[in-house]
Amino acid sequence: MTNNTKDPKNAHVIIVPYPAQGHINPMLQFSKRLSFKGIKTTITPTVYVSNSIPTKTIPTHQGPPIQIRPISDGFDQGGFAQAESTPIYLDSLRAAGSRTLARLIKDLIDEGEPVRAVVYDGFCSWALDVAQQFGLVGAVFFTQSCSVNSIYYHVQRGLIELPLCGPGPSTVSVPGVPELQPWEAPSFVHKYGSYPFWFDVTKSQFSNIDRADWVLCNVFYEMEKEVVDWMATLWKVKPIGPTVPSYYLDKRLEHDRDYSLQLIKPNATLCANWLDTKKKSSVIYVSFGSMAELSEEQFRELSLGLKESGCNFLWVVRDSEKAKLPAGFVDETRDQGLIVSWASQLEAMAHESMGCFLTHCGFNSVLEAMCLGLPLLGVPQWTDQGTNAKFVEDVWKIGIRAKPDEKGIVRKEKLVEYIKDMMEGETGDEIRKNAAKWKTIAREAIDEGGSSDKNIDEFVASLV
Repeated sequence: MTNNTKDPKNAHVIIVPYPAQGHINPMLQFSKRLSFKGIKTTITPTVYVSNSIPTKTIPTHQGPPIQIRPISDGFDQGGFAQAESTPIYLDSLRAAGSRTLARLIKDLIDEGEPVRAVVYDGFCSWALDVAQQFGLVGAVFFTQSCSVNSIYYHVQRGLIELPLCGPGPSTVSVPGVPELQPWEAPSFVHKYGSYPFWFDVTKSQFSNIDRADWVLCNVFYEMEKEVVDWMATLWKVKPIGPTVPSYYLDKRLEHDRDYSLQLIKPNATLCANWLDTKKKSSVIYVSFGSMAELSEEQFRELSLGLKESGCNFLWVVRDSEKAKLPAGFVDETRDQGLIVSWASQLEAMAHESMGCFLTHCGFNSVLEAMCLGLPLLGVPQWTDQGTNAKFVEDVWKIGIRAKPDEKGIVRKEKLVEYIKDMMEGETGDEIRKNAAKWKTIAREAIDEGGSSDKNIDEFVASLV
């Protein structure tokens, strides 16, 4: 189906993301795909997030513009940072979010723009209850992999016994997922009792999932065939990814080169000018995302490993983390590396000088690298990252998973070894071949007639 073959006059979808960059990005990209198909979409960041956005609409050039209509998390002046604790914030998001989402739906009805469906982040499962109060279609959207979500589902249903170090099986085994060692499971599972409130959020995604009309996943079918097929025996599961800007994939969405709502502003010009001076495939891009925090000891080992590798590097170090850099490191590596507070990640990784991505293996970062054919060196930290790193190395074979010591630290000597293998060795050559293969598969999935494109068409057809 093309973007002009259906009448979208009654097809209006509200998109409810969890208010964090890594959750907003994929849901906004899905909104762009819906607009391309002729569907009107309204995305609902929180008031606090919305206040940092200079526009109230996002033009899509080939379909209805995406409207921005905020809802409240109860902390309109400061968002998450304003709350005294994680549980206070999550409780407030549920209460205020439910109330203001219901008000928005009523307002849209009064404005003559009735809503047909609500697509909500799994972390906002309360949005399904609101949608069904109004008789609307409810579609949960999972921003993490199907394998990770299947593990959370099995935990929520009591099918995985915790803690994992108890008398039960020492490995994690769920249908369609390779057998995992405890440390390869999401950290909320293998480090039972850590971050208890986030653990509850991951489980709450499945508290009402059996009432959802659709389960939309930020993957493409070819990535996780077995677990997708198993999930499809329970729910109406549709992989609709990868949710990466079209410029880096099928190029069907004009001017779609970035995520449009950047909560942190990158220094794109500085990075591009620096990368332009480097040889092809010679640079290591280093980023641990917007949330992962490395220990000071790991920071030191990473710094020394990069320095001793002799490779050029572009390293994103958040302002809150810069004090962890070893004394004199910036000056000593001035000719070797560039350190910035934030970068336009896709633009940087797509540069021809880029040879490897040293990453925490957040799922969005893994997807982006896969779509660009860029090999990965994974140093996972928490949440789903250990599981993602397992798939990167053993299933998709698009990278190396760094092995920590008994203290959980990846030492400089190992990092130098991994970097040499990736940038110069036969291991890197084989990984680059696999990465190129997956780049093609990812593009074909979202291009016209691909597996994800067909799934989006099916969802759209159900609304018009």
